[in-house]
Amino acid sequence: MFLCIGVLFALSLLPRSSTDVQLSGSVPLEPYDLLFDNGVEAYYKGDWKSVILNMERALLNKGALRRVKAHCRLLCANQTGFGESLPGLGEIPVPGNGAVADLGFFQNVLKRAQCVSACEEEKLGPPSLHKISEEVEIEFRKRSPYNYLQVAYFKINRLDKAVAAAHTFYLANPEHMEMRQNLEYYRMMAGVQETDFKDLEARTHMEEFQQGVKFYTADSFLPATEHFEAAVEEYFVAYQECRALCEGDYDYEGYNYLDYSADLFQSMTDHYMQVLNCKQNCAVELATKPGKDKPVEDFLPAHFNYLQFAYYNSENYEKAIECTKTYLLFHPAEEVMNQNLAYYSAVLGEEKAATITPRENVRQYIQQSLLEKELLYFAYEVFGITFIDPDSWTPIDIMPPKLREKQKAERETAARITEEIGNLMKEIETLVEEKNKESTEISRMVREGGSVLYDGIKVTMASKALNGSQRVVLDDVITEDECRELHRLSNAAALKGDGYRGKPSPHTPSEMFQGVTVLKALKLGQEGKVSMRSASLFFDISEKVRKIVESYFRLETPLYFSYTHLVCRSAIDEKQEGREDLSHSVHVDNCLLVSELMECIKEPPAYTYRDYSAILYLNDDFEGGDFIFTQLDAKTVTAVVRPQCGRVVGFGAGKENPHGVRAVTRGQRCAVALWFTLDPRHNEKERIQAEDLLKMLISPVDAEFQGTAKESIPETPTQSEGGKDTTQATAEPPSSDSGTSSVPAETASVSDPSTINRSDSSSPEAQGLDTEDSKPAVSAAVDSHSAKEEL
Repeated sequence: MFLCIGVLFALSLLPRSSTDVQLSGSVPLEPYDLLFDNGVEAYYKGDWKSVILNMERALLNKGALRRVKAHCRLLCANQTGFGESLPGLGEIPVPGNGAVADLGFFQNVLKRAQCVSACEEEKLGPPSLHKISEEVEIEFRKRSPYNYLQVAYFKINRLDKAVAAAHTFYLANPEHMEMRQNLEYYRMMAGVQETDFKDLEARTHMEEFQQGVKFYTADSFLPATEHFEAAVEEYFVAYQECRALCEGDYDYEGYNYLDYSADLFQSMTDHYMQVLNCKQNCAVELATKPGKDKPVEDFLPAHFNYLQFAYYNSENYEKAIECTKTYLLFHPAEEVMNQNLAYYSAVLGEEKAATITPRENVRQYIQQSLLEKELLYFAYEVFGITFIDPDSWTPIDIMPPKLREKQKAERETAARITEEIGNLMKEIETLVEEKNKESTEISRMVREGGSVLYDGIKVTMASKALNGSQRVVLDDVITEDECRELHRLSNAAALKGDGYRGKPSPHTPSEMFQGVTVLKALKLGQEGKVSMRSASLFFDISEKVRKIVESYFRLETPLYFSYTHLVCRSAIDEKQEGREDLSHSVHVDNCLLVSELMECIKEPPAYTYRDYSAILYLNDDFEGGDFIFTQLDAKTVTAVVRPQCGRVVGFGAGKENPHGVRAVTRGQRCAVALWFTLDPRHNEKERIQAEDLLKMLISPVDAEFQGTAKESIPETPTQSEGGKDTTQATAEPPSSDSGTSSVPAETASVSDPSTINRSDSSSPEAQGLDTEDSKPAVSAAVDSHSAKEEL
């Protein structure tokens, strides 16, 4: 029965036509490892066209090799299946029923092997041509050819193809900072379109699924159903190809093949269990997005979850019922989906609904998968061949009882050990934290009071005068003229609600809030909408404050920008009567203040990486708006600072410094707010981009850049390091056998793509917040999930 199901399922998913695979052995397919090596050699010679030719052909030939192998194995499974008995043997041959039956079974095995061998040799040439080393396989899994291609296309001024190659590589290597910087550099270049950022290795089923989610999220349910249906169809095509490719050579998994010793049936068992394990893992492979460690949870069932609700909203109740019943094949006891089915059946009519059945190909898929799991669990129990079930929908009784009990005991033991270790670590952390707190407070009191670096700056109040620690008020940091210029810039460039997701009154309904980031100001200056001098002044003065804070508190490691914002708060005249609130409620910059408990919790969504803060005031012609320090109760005021032009209040960002702003009751209060971090990983991305943009606008650059004003393509992008001075750099390319994925040759250093042309992307609310993948579910006619699938 198991074999029949497997053959039938494979038959339904053979290549769509005979034209899918048309290679011929008369012209053998060039090995893609040879083409890759040729491409690397051409790269070192600077022969960019040869790099492109060889790398593109290597990618094409690798794809062709994959398709041919899958085609031949599926074709031969059809032609030499085990579903028919051989003449004179009667029943379907099964090994073990006697010598003659054994011969019949192995005759089919030999015929299958001969069929596959002949098919592959006809289309690919001798099999020895395509023996690929593990090192080259790793390079292709990491998409390294696209690393070389992006440089080669850049060199011949094919920006669209360079961008696509870079984007394709980066998706599979999201930690690759040089490529990330390249992509940000490309985004700032003239002529680059958003459509150029495409994944050249995108899998059709995943693309269709993501398109379906986009339409679903936008409540465009009819096009969503079309994409989800296409995703299901393409999923099964990709699934069958993946399974066919599992029927390859035996992987000795650490054994030296000379030392491996097993009899006929043990060696068959070892290899077949390895094949089945691989086939089961296809569900994980197809559900995993490039560059992600974990697959999309419950991926195939999620299609039918989306579909049933999308069809319901399209008033196609027959399809809604079909997809609901199909989903219930995976999760038959799910309460919400059973409620949906009852609702849809009542709307359509119980009798008509009863005639609608789940999809047959999905039923076969589940039955085949469960039979394979039973074999794998049996081998696990008897031979110790490990199997980890990739599916969340597998019924618990598929696993043998003894194995269930064993795993349950192991989980309980692991949980107990984890809990004990966790408790011990908490105790150690508490002791260390208390010790660190004591030593830190003492060292800070001793250390602070360093040089203010610039002549004329006065230390007006230190920590003692401000009744706390890590606090300082400095005056005359900037001049009256500079205050006025930044004030004008704030009113010319600032947007209402900037930095707070567009909310014009994020802290109190009695005031209007507006702001602008350094990058946004420079872009407006580049466009001629504000004074470029004012925008540059904003950049320079914020850097001046950073240096002063770093020096005054005598920091032993560099201080980096975390976020920089030129902000103004304006009193709304008609909303001042009887006002008792604050302009900005008391808070702590790197932890969540719980004033009732006199505690501050240092965990997300707080910006836990922030270490110091500073506010540079620009004016004092307003009423209210005093800056206050308080105790952890958020009520007891320990110090008050009155804003005035050129005054800076700087302080540690931890729980020793709760602070807020009293209500602005008349006029407009403007300041430059700065948050700093000692962790270079959280260096402000917009700041790095702003520095690159400023250098491009006002500094001499390479001759290839000059005179073209972004219309020509530079020969060598520049690299910036953490907001420091940038110099041109050339990185060594990866060798074909190094196993590394460094960017070949020139790399451009810019920043996070999410910040380009979006001044609010680094906002206090926007930074550091995680999003979760989630799957849809509905209750009756309502989609009960608030979050949609991550795209």
